[in-house]
Parts: sequence; structure tokens; C-alpha cells
Amino acid sequence: MFFESIAFAMAQPQGGAGAQNPIMAFMPLIILFAIFYFLLIRPQQKKAKEHRQMLESLRKGDVVITSGGLYGRIVDINGDELSLEVANKVVVKVNRNFISALASNRKREEKGSK
Repeated sequence: MFFESIAFAMAQPQGGAGAQNPIMAFMPLIILFAIFYFLLIRPQQKKAKEHRQMLESLRKGDVVITSGGLYGRIVDINGDELSLEVANKVVVKVNRNFISALASNRKREEKGSK
């Protein structure tokens, strides 16, 4: 029913007597943009914001996953450079932007300590 009304609105009468409102001609494009915004753009921006906040809140002792798939514990933070201990006495330096996620849920650990 909804799509039929859009299709009907898109059909333009041929001839000078039935001139259509120019805003109605762009209505399908406006509706399509709104659908893309709410289904694709907005959720992607929200996820990027959450990832940015996670990167800013990293601290020593957090167990993280890099974008290459390495698991490691943060032993030192020097600006954007993180030192990860991936094995006993094996330390790898990684840029902060290449951290994908926290491997251990910090919230769960904080709840357990209360």
C-alpha cells in the first residue's frame, strides 16, 4: 500500500494542465535518504563514537584485541603508543588506533569487586 502510493506520486501527468508541485517530485529521494540515514548512517556513527570512547578509556592492565587478532595486556601507555604483553616477557608496541576491542569486560570486573 505504501509503495503503491509512492509509485503513484512518482507518475507525472503529461501535459501542461496537471503541473505537479516540485517538492513532490523530490519526495521519493527525500524518503530514500531518510531510510538510509536511520538504517545505515546513524548506527555506524553511534558505533564509531562508542569505539572512540573505548580507545580513550584504555588503561594499564586492560586485556585488548588488536585489529590483527593479537590478544594482549596493556603494560605501558605512552601517548598513542601502547605496549602489550602478548606472552610472558614478550612485549609488542601497538598504535592506539589499532585496538579493536576489550577482550575482558571491565564493567563485569568492577561489579565483581564491589
